[in-house]
Amino acid sequence: MDFGPAWHDHLALVEFAYNSSYHSNIGMTPFEALYGRRCRSPLFWDKVGERQVEGPQMIQQRTDAVEMIPLPPYLSSIHDVFHVSLLRQYVADESHILHLTEVQLDQDLSYVERPLRILDRKDKMLRNKSIPLVMVQWQRRGTEEATWELESRMRAEHPELI
Repeated sequence: MDFGPAWHDHLALVEFAYNSSYHSNIGMTPFEALYGRRCRSPLFWDKVGERQVEGPQMIQQRTDAVEMIPLPPYLSSIHDVFHVSLLRQYVADESHILHLTEVQLDQDLSYVERPLRILDRKDKMLRNKSIPLVMVQWQRRGTEEATWELESRMRAEHPELI
């Protein structure tokens, strides 16, 4: 369909076509995925039993009628993501500055992060099993970014730490 230079006047039609088209990756139409029900067909029921197929002109007339309704003043400042009243002035903080460190790459241009030291040990108890874990501080990372790893894996891969 070629709408020429007035393509933006027909976005409602394109939106309807997209939302009512079956998508095999989700197994339904986008409208059905969002609202949990099937999209009504473009039929216009005037009275019970009477049907008239709506064409692009009828949909365009209804879209134009909706666009002519003015918004009440309390809705004019609403954004579709967040309300303007939620905006606050940014206060500078030194902790927000990211300091970049140079990364050392291996000969094959790969990067392998190596553990620096063991900070803590604990046993995680499951119903009938105990799993020994160690907290590992990684090279070029602070203690706040330490991770819990399996002690058996660390013992096998890095015996010099244990």
